[in-house]
Parts: sequence; structure tokens; C-alpha cells
Amino acid sequence: MPEITGVTFPVPKSLMPRFFAEGKTVFIKPATAFKELRSGMKLVFYQSREDTGYAGEATIRRIVIDDDPFSFFATFGDAIFLTREEVEAYVESQGRWQGVRVRKGEVRKRPWMALELEDIREYDRVKKPERFVPVGGRYLRE
Repeated sequence: MPEITGVTFPVPKSLMPRFFAEGKTVFIKPATAFKELRSGMKLVFYQSREDTGYAGEATIRRIVIDDDPFSFFATFGDAIFLTREEVEAYVESQGRWQGVRVRKGEVRKRPWMALELEDIREYDRVKKPERFVPVGGRYLRE
């Protein structure tokens, strides 16, 4: 199987300028497609909702996993691409992400991840992916 070189996650088109024009450097989301990620790998931004496709990329500097998405604000401050209010609204509306998994009577919360990024660059034009990018993201392979 080809080597994993990075990951792609969907980001609504309306939020893309936060990375490319406003200088945000931290991407946070519920932790999916993260176990094989390492510092130095690529994050490719999949622009969703309109004019869909790969819109840019960045190098992953650091990966932080935490059960509480609000703890990232203490670590990264306003470098996070979402506001505290947007994270609150997201957590409230997406009960399945904060949700509870029950396995043999044990309750487990889904962790969140923060990807600290560097060398963020926007592509000249949006590139159509060969395969669909689900909301949980997808690993990129050579």
C-alpha cells in the first residue's frame, strides 16, 4: 500500500480566507483520520459547499489531541481558524461528535485535534480531487 503523505479535510469556502488572507495557522476538528499523521506531513484544504476542490495546502508543524476543544484556545489563542463561539455552536449542533460511545458499558468522548500549520499556501485555481472527500477527511497517499 502506498505511503501516507498527509490528509485532506473539508473546510467551507466561506472559511478558507481565514487561512490564506487572515493568517490563521491552527485547524481544529473532532479527531478523525489522525492516527497515521505526523509532523511534516501535508494538510490539503478541500474547499466544500461551493466551488469545491483542493484550494491549498500547508505543512503540519504539530498535532495536539484533547478531549476539550476549548483547551486549544489556551494553547493557540486567536491563531485558531474558528472563534470560540463557532466551536460552541458546532459542539451543540453536532451531538454525535462530542458524543458518547458506549462499549461494554464504558463511556468515551470523541477527542478533538488541533493541527498547527506552517507554509500555508493557496493554489492558483481549485483542483478537483480524484476521489470524494468525506466530512471525516481522508488520508493522502503517494
